[in-house]
Amino acid sequence: MAAKEKSVHDEVQSFLGDIDTDNLTAPVAPAEEEDDEFERLLQEFISTELTEDDKSTIENDARKIPADNKPLPSAIEDEDGFAQNLYEEEKALYNAHRNFTEAINEMALQAGLDAPKFTVTAETLYPRYKPAVGESFARDTLTGWDVMIKVHPTRIMNITPNARDEELLEFAEKTTDETLQTAVISYVEILIEIESCEIAYEKRRLKAKRKRIERQVYEEHQRRLEKINRYIEAIRKKEFPVNAERLVMNYFKTSRKDADGAFKMLTNNPATFAPIEVSKIKARFFGLIKARPEDGIRINKELGKFLKNLKV
Repeated sequence: MAAKEKSVHDEVQSFLGDIDTDNLTAPVAPAEEEDDEFERLLQEFISTELTEDDKSTIENDARKIPADNKPLPSAIEDEDGFAQNLYEEEKALYNAHRNFTEAINEMALQAGLDAPKFTVTAETLYPRYKPAVGESFARDTLTGWDVMIKVHPTRIMNITPNARDEELLEFAEKTTDETLQTAVISYVEILIEIESCEIAYEKRRLKAKRKRIERQVYEEHQRRLEKINRYIEAIRKKEFPVNAERLVMNYFKTSRKDADGAFKMLTNNPATFAPIEVSKIKARFFGLIKARPEDGIRINKELGKFLKNLKV
């Protein structure tokens, strides 16, 4: 089983616990290949298997803009274009990250430090957030905390490594440096919006899973119906004096509980599922010899042998 990714907050808490900024390395959580695979399958599933109504249900569930107003990636030319066409949760996360990075860049500029490099863009979140993107946010927030520690080492020392969101916000309210205040508040907002994106992601995953199961059940049901109809048609074609539909339906109903027992009964004594209708057995010798109960027994055996060898 793949190791569980650390959250953005966990990464920063670990970072704050070891405040040697000279050799800072942003830890990278292991990539969740299964999340990438799910995202690919989810998009294929939505694109190729769902009806238009299903697509609308999934695509418009948490949208602000109509689905038909959403440009294709190839039609988006710049960062603002991607940002404007993000979903509600992703847009809020992107804005929080942008506020954080802008505050960090301003802080670095004021302190005469080189501008830090951030990796998250609006395109990173397009069209939807997935858990593997979390490591990119972890790297960027660690880069930002590195700058904050270099510029405000004394102030940052007042933040405990395991500080909760409330403590971070309380620290931000008390600090007199507006840029540091904005950076810390934006960091907390990133944590909140990531959680919101993860909840939305899980809803999409469960919805797609339900749709997939429903489709599989429907397809299996259709295969069963087709097989039933082939059985019925084969029996009718041979003109056996029996209610073919009743026989086959009763057989399949029993087979759901005991497949082997039902098949044995079907091939040895099919009349168990539907009686042989003696009155419909054709008279022999130009209609002179009427059907008798013994003929029903014979027909029952012939039907059982026929069904045993029947391939549908």
